[in-house]
Amino acid sequence: MKRAVILLWCWVAPLAAQTVLIKMGTVAPDGSPWHQILQHMGQQWQKVSGGKVTLRIYPGGVLGDEPDMITKMRIGQLQAVALSGSGLSRLEPAVACLQIPMMIESYEELDYVRDRVAPRLEKLLDEKGYVVLNWGDAGWVHFFTKTPARRLDDIRKMKLFTMAGDADALELYQSAGFRPVPLATTDMMPALQTGLIEAFDVPPLLAMLNQWFGLARHMLDIRWTPLVGATVVSKKAWERIPESMRPAMLEAARGAGLRLRTEIRKMGDDAVAEMRKRGLNVITVDGPTLAEWRREVEEAYPKLRGRLVPAELFDEVRRLRDEYRAQRGKKS
Repeated sequence: MKRAVILLWCWVAPLAAQTVLIKMGTVAPDGSPWHQILQHMGQQWQKVSGGKVTLRIYPGGVLGDEPDMITKMRIGQLQAVALSGSGLSRLEPAVACLQIPMMIESYEELDYVRDRVAPRLEKLLDEKGYVVLNWGDAGWVHFFTKTPARRLDDIRKMKLFTMAGDADALELYQSAGFRPVPLATTDMMPALQTGLIEAFDVPPLLAMLNQWFGLARHMLDIRWTPLVGATVVSKKAWERIPESMRPAMLEAARGAGLRLRTEIRKMGDDAVAEMRKRGLNVITVDGPTLAEWRREVEEAYPKLRGRLVPAELFDEVRRLRDEYRAQRGKKS
């Protein structure tokens, strides 16, 4: 009998050892489109791995804000995290090149630029110990405020939410005359309720899903920057997966990222219409005011270049953007 048990254990143990659990965190709300992307990816992984790889997702910031989850990934409590551009920049500062304020004006420009710089960014992240599973975006960042705002000076007078933990960004905001209040994203609602902050900048879909707009009912209709993101897994965890499975799993992850891209972008536009029905005041600006915004922002580019964004990548993004616009102009 003992021999039979030992033989059974010797047969089962190698199978158990082949099973890999990937625990992944995200601040994306439970049931949101971004959460659905990760769920779809997990289903595909189960399929292509023959059930040997399981993805367990912790949505809604239940494991903390992005800096908290990055720490958990570094010490092995999590194996993967779906991050916004701000979180990604903590892993590799070069990612900030995709979120330079008012540099990119359309999704077409974003796709053109990102497709060409992504291999370089992925290599840099790989050198830091992370594998990029897919890229995504969450829409255009807009300013939401408790009182109406049209100009940058209006925003400067308000207590503005900024992501906690980024000392360089905080100093730049302060030097530009803003009143930044560094907080965790998970603290946004109580901060709005207590008056700790009076303004924040996020995509409309996030403002609606998290109900933040209910406490800041004015949205400035200026595209500040696209909110990019990516799903990353630690190389240590990735290399626990049999090498023969990784290409198919990576392809499934990339497919999941692309699957809902168009839908999510449309949902961002739909979110504005839905919030308007619930009392959101969308503030449009005239041509001269928009030009004033661009002038002020571009005057700040020298402070960003080489500090928050590596100079070479800052220049490359601007070159690619201009290249796309030139090509579009020829076609039209």
